This record gives sequence, structure tokens and C-alpha cells, in this order.
Amino acid sequence: MSITTRAAVVESAGAPFTLSEVVLDEPGPHEAVVRLVAAGLCHTDLGVASGGLPFPLPGVLGHEGAGVVEAVGPNVTGVAPGDHVVLSFTSCGECRNCHGGHPAYCAAWLPLNLLGGRRADGTSTLSRDGEPLGGHFFGQSSFAERALVDERSLVKVDPDVPLASIAPLGCGVQTGVGAVWNVLKPTTGGTVVVLGAGAVGLSAVMAAALTPATTIIAVDRVTERLALARELGATHTVDAGQAALGEAIAEITGGRGADGIVETTGSTAVLRQGVDALAARGTLVVVGAPPFGSEVALDVNGLLGGKQVVGLTLGDSETQTFIPALVELVKKGRLPLDRLIGTYAFEDIGQAVQDMTSGKTIKPVLTF
Repeated sequence: MSITTRAAVVESAGAPFTLSEVVLDEPGPHEAVVRLVAAGLCHTDLGVASGGLPFPLPGVLGHEGAGVVEAVGPNVTGVAPGDHVVLSFTSCGECRNCHGGHPAYCAAWLPLNLLGGRRADGTSTLSRDGEPLGGHFFGQSSFAERALVDERSLVKVDPDVPLASIAPLGCGVQTGVGAVWNVLKPTTGGTVVVLGAGAVGLSAVMAAALTPATTIIAVDRVTERLALARELGATHTVDAGQAALGEAIAEITGGRGADGIVETTGSTAVLRQGVDALAARGTLVVVGAPPFGSEVALDVNGLLGGKQVVGLTLGDSETQTFIPALVELVKKGRLPLDRLIGTYAFEDIGQAVQDMTSGKTIKPVLTF
């Protein structure tokens, strides 16, 4: 039986989010209906809404959902009605990377999550007035009071943890944390630099503070965010508007450079500066996404000292184990996401977008 619900629809590229009644298809064999309690707002949502990616519009976005399972399709085994869940990306479950524990690099990742707007079989999960809408965004399209969610997007979590406090784990937080834990893997006495102190960058700072790294440097242009970075574990901060990045990192590290850098800004100029600031055998993780087709020039000889530049999607996380571990850290106060979150009623999604765009709120979370 199909379900009518209220969703935030983007009618066309550059249009605002507008609340509208939509119809969910009945759950397929590997899908569940989830009543949303909260959903994080991410820059990826805004990029798609602006027309920066060829997602079919009109459509429903949202990919950091958290809620309660209401119904499941016939072959769903991982969750049951009443379970609390965090919603993350989906994947095919069949390709080499999925089998190898790297579902963020699924062979079908782009059409299943970001570009297709439909299930893998081409059918639509959402409609309005009998016409299909773009949906299945990250297997969820969670800017809605109820969502039809792909089973591989569902992660069962501890029901004692408030869902609004953990909704951002589905994308931004696991990306920042995974950049540090899954790629950089700081060793004792290491140096981690985080370029950009937004939600992803500050998540990386918090993650680095839980490693043996002894020097954690946050870089941004906003004084308030640098102050927050210090409170969350940064040992040093650099105001990029006042100091040259390479010189500042050299001074802090005694000329050695950074062992690991997380680049979250999406600026190719900042990326280049970060690579130049690496120590021998250092690694820079590319997280920030500039427009498609962007290129950056690197000093090839500068790379010969063992430097590595690694691209990253969603923290290279295996969500079924990674997200519950993060939930436990939130529960114990060791990953204080509440310092990043500002909550907004679903009806105020326009204000949430405005506040994130202006920088007033680091991580808006919509509540239902």
C-alpha cells in the first residue's frame, strides 16, 4: 500500500525547498518505510538543489536521516518495525568493493546515490499527482516525514541515543572521522592538519583528538570556528586570512611539515598548498569536492619524497560497524556533536539553508 507524506521538494535547479504532499511507493523486497525524526542538512543537498549535479528534478533530497522503522519489505532481515535507525548511503552489495568492505566505492555508487533518482531497476520511489519525482537520494530522500529507504542505507542504532543528535553521522561526520581513522591512521606523536572548520572538518578534529597524534592543527578564516576547533581538540589554529598556510605549518612543525592533512574546503588552490605542506611520506586526503572537471597542478618532484594524495568518499566506511561505534562515542560524550548542531523544525528548512549558507550554523538538523 502506498503512503502519502509531506516532503521538501526542489522543483527545478536553483529553486527553494517547498513543502508538498508526495506519495511513497510500497516497499520493495529490500526496502523499509521509516518515520523521520531528524535529518541533517549537508552542502551536497544544496549543491544538487542548485543544479550543480544532474539529479532529476523536481525531486526530494536529504541523505542524513534518522528515524524509526514503521514497515519493512518481505526480504528485509536487518531491521524490524520499531527499530531506531540512522540512514546513510546505499550500495549494490555485490561488486568487489562491496564484498571487500568498501561500499563507498561501490561500482554503482553514483547512479544509486547521487545521480539516478530511482531504484537500480529504474522504478521510482516517489510520485506526486501521478507523476514520478526524483527520489532514492542516497537510498533514502529523507527530507520528508516518511521515507522509503533502501535496506543497505539502514543502520540500526541504540534507541537510548536521541536521533537528532546522531543524524549527521550518515554523511558529514563519518566522512571527517573516516578521513582520519580509515585513511590517515595517525601514529604516536604525529601531526594532523584539517583545512576547513565546517562540519566535516570539525568532525576530523574530534577524530584526531581520539588518536595518538599530538599536534592537531585546524585552519579556517572564521575566528569563532577556530575557537571551537580548539575546544574540540585542536592544539593549534591557523587563520588562513592572516597567515600563509605553508609557512604556518612549517613554523608549528619545526620545518618538518604535516604527516596528514584533511582537505575539506573544495578549493583547488588550498589543495595545492596542502600538498606542498606535507612532510616526507605524508598523506593528504581530498574530501572537499569542487565542480566536476576541476583540476589542480602539482609539483611532481615534490611528490617524490613519498607524499600521497588520496581521494575519499564518505570516510571509506563500512556503515554497519562504523556508525554504531560513532553512536557509542556520542552517547559517552567522547564525540560531542552537539557542539556543531543547530535544530530547526522541518517547516523552517528555508531558514536552515540560509543559516548554513551564511555560516551561522555549522550543521543544521531538521526535526519532525
